[in-house]
Amino acid sequence: MSGLLMLDTNALSAVMKARSPVLDRRLANKPFCISVVTEAEIRFGLAHRQQRTGFSALAEGVLGRIDIRPWTSTTARRYGPLRAELAALGKPLAPLDLMIAAHALAEGATLITADRAFARVPGLPIQDYEHA
Repeated sequence: MSGLLMLDTNALSAVMKARSPVLDRRLANKPFCISVVTEAEIRFGLAHRQQRTGFSALAEGVLGRIDIRPWTSTTARRYGPLRAELAALGKPLAPLDLMIAAHALAEGATLITADRAFARVPGLPIQDYEHA
């Protein structure tokens, strides 16, 4: 593992809304990123909920400063076998969660999340952002 942390959508949302001092401390001196899939989910949430202007500006500011990793052919090569493996095990993930999991694996990152569904992904290092 590279020591890189990848925040999933619920973790990034907690950062943007200042809901997790534990996570803020954890990220203070560590390299972290998000998947472009997480960016897409955040942008959908902003458009769908028509957030107040102040929050939209805050979200844009955060997105403008964060390391957003692109989905690449390397990521896709990790996604295909992972999806097949989880389907064979009868443990599928929601489509975007599966893309984020594959992306974290391809980046060699630990996924920061409060979503327990990610624990079904073989070999994916995860940390619950709600606990130290």
